[in-house]
Amino acid sequence: VEALRVIECLKASGLEIKDIKQFMDWATQGAETYEKRRVLFEARREVIEAEISNLQKMLDMVKFKCWYYETAIKDGNENGISAMLPNNLPKDIQTAYDNAHS
Repeated sequence: VEALRVIECLKASGLEIKDIKQFMDWATQGAETYEKRRVLFEARREVIEAEISNLQKMLDMVKFKCWYYETAIKDGNENGISAMLPNNLPKDIQTAYDNAHS
């Protein structure tokens, strides 16, 4: 069951089938391949962390735009928002805006 979980994780992280097969081959070879397997997982971690960072930027842009249009609808225009841009937004929105625009 654990092997299936690892395969599912590697596949979901974007690792190609041939590379997953290579990992499984290493796993059957025992301790002599620990370093290779560690390097593979460190590389996957870096890929996943970069993807999470990109997804967070997208989420922050969506959060900002939700606030933007909610505010524009409430105010009936975008004038108040324009006066707040780029550095005088509400704190939580400013954080999202800054991350989305970095």
